[in-house]
Amino acid sequence: MLKKIKLEHVVEGMYIRELCGSWMEHPFWRTRFLLDDPKDLATLRKSSIREVWIDTAKGRDLEGAGEAVIQATREAEMQDSLQAACAVEGHQEPVSTAEELQRAVTICRKSRQAMTSIFGEARMGRTVDTELARKVVEEITDSVTRNSRALVSLARLKNADDYTYMHSVAVCALMVALARELGLADEAVLAAGEAGLMHDIGKAAMPLEVLNKPGKLTDEEFAVMKRHPEEGRRILQAAEDDLDPITLDVCLHHHEKMDGSGYPEGLTGDQITLYAKMGAVCDVYDAITSNRPYKAGWDPGDSIRRMAEWANGHFDPTVFQAFVKSLGIYPVGSLVRLESGRLAVVVDQSAGSLLKPVVKIFYSTSSGCRIPPRVVDLSAVHNKEAIAGREDPSVWPFADFDELWSGLPADRR
Repeated sequence: MLKKIKLEHVVEGMYIRELCGSWMEHPFWRTRFLLDDPKDLATLRKSSIREVWIDTAKGRDLEGAGEAVIQATREAEMQDSLQAACAVEGHQEPVSTAEELQRAVTICRKSRQAMTSIFGEARMGRTVDTELARKVVEEITDSVTRNSRALVSLARLKNADDYTYMHSVAVCALMVALARELGLADEAVLAAGEAGLMHDIGKAAMPLEVLNKPGKLTDEEFAVMKRHPEEGRRILQAAEDDLDPITLDVCLHHHEKMDGSGYPEGLTGDQITLYAKMGAVCDVYDAITSNRPYKAGWDPGDSIRRMAEWANGHFDPTVFQAFVKSLGIYPVGSLVRLESGRLAVVVDQSAGSLLKPVVKIFYSTSSGCRIPPRVVDLSAVHNKEAIAGREDPSVWPFADFDELWSGLPADRR
């Protein structure tokens, strides 16, 4: 039986079914757990959480707590019902990339913890915590709705050890941004986000020595890895709660290609659903822009250019064009050379043109030295700067390059 109780009535031995309030304000990344550690109880009492749901079938009940506590529980439930009846759908106000990056740091941290747990449970043969996954998707969707570029850009800055978990977070954010660009309804946007978050869960069933191999896979090892879509569908089908069919579809088919050269079923063209086509684009982009055990990630702008070269036969043209519009031809974090000979990093997109983003100019190639950083909107009427081409950050000695565009030092990301 589920009961909602005030925080002051929570004791050790209770099974926490849900912490009331925003997941981002919770002191734990988990949504369901047995409260069997005094430190966890102390942490909970110091938090901003005021009420929790407990499951009396899995932990201690309110036995002996008295009628006053039970009555308070009933009143809290009634208050929730009244608020739900009067609730108006929330609206996320747009914010700048710089502002949303501050929030995205916390979202990425908690999402990494959640996905590490979800993959770990799946690796041990346990069912996927779908409620926890949906909490992650909701927070990522809210962030992308406020600003479509901040979290997408930050999630790209993963290290090789975090790749499997943060790749799922990044693809979720990319799917949400792409779904909004395609004009999908809110429910479909959430479904796309959930599909992105869970698309690679089958990797939990892959041998670690193959999954984390620092070099190129042998043909035999690659054949093993190609089983992860089918393993993922198996894992998801065993979940306690019903998952949206879109999630199962994207998990199984995100490696299909328009020309039939993909796997596991070699589907072509219209045989591939819209969501699987979206998953294919988002999966490839994050993969090639991320640091992997066997290679460094490519620059975002160069990655878009290379994907455009592969688009014919690999990606659906309409989906890929919408994807580029959602990120920009020069995504945030791209290094560009201006016609003046100065170098700049893209810090935001402009409303005027995909070819004229907002950049931070910081280096003079003519003098070979750094110059005071200056933010310029290349689409502004009186601006005289223009992009001459892309640059590869790896060939320049900019140890603080990611801090330049994100405004976040390494220990904050």
